[in-house]
Amino acid sequence: MRTRTRIAVIGVGNEFRRDDGVGWAVVERLRKRAEAGPHHSDTVWATCDGDPGRLIALWESAALAVVVDAAHAHPGTPGRVHRLELDAGRIDGPRSTSSHGLGLGEAVELARVLGLLPDHLVVYAVEGADGSFGTGLSPAVAAAVDPLVTAVEDELTRHQDELAGGRS
Repeated sequence: MRTRTRIAVIGVGNEFRRDDGVGWAVVERLRKRAEAGPHHSDTVWATCDGDPGRLIALWESAALAVVVDAAHAHPGTPGRVHRLELDAGRIDGPRSTSSHGLGLGEAVELARVLGLLPDHLVVYAVEGADGSFGTGLSPAVAAAVDPLVTAVEDELTRHQDELAGGRS
């Protein structure tokens, strides 16, 4: 059995629907930081519109997949970030929905049924304020980008440390 080492960092959304582009903004910032410094060579930086088939293709052979997506919560607090982890093939967390027609939950369930889940899945869901047409994030969501970049980098470091510890 081959040990998976690939990491997929996926920003989900639509950069032309204001706050729905938060995942894309986070991945772009992470990509630029990775180009400027050391990073895991098996890390894939990707953006996706949220289509379940495309999400599954991006994470299916990953040891770790980190997904950043905008979410709608009722009641909501724009810019609030929720961290969710895959547990036994299902995501448990706050009652929020993706800003896309089919949500991340549907992609996870489909991947579970097909046996295509990553070994570990972490989702950062950011509550949005503005899903209208246009570019640029609302101030509350824009303020969440830098802390999210740090949080994702910390996820990657923890994962790499766990891999290194398992090799001893």
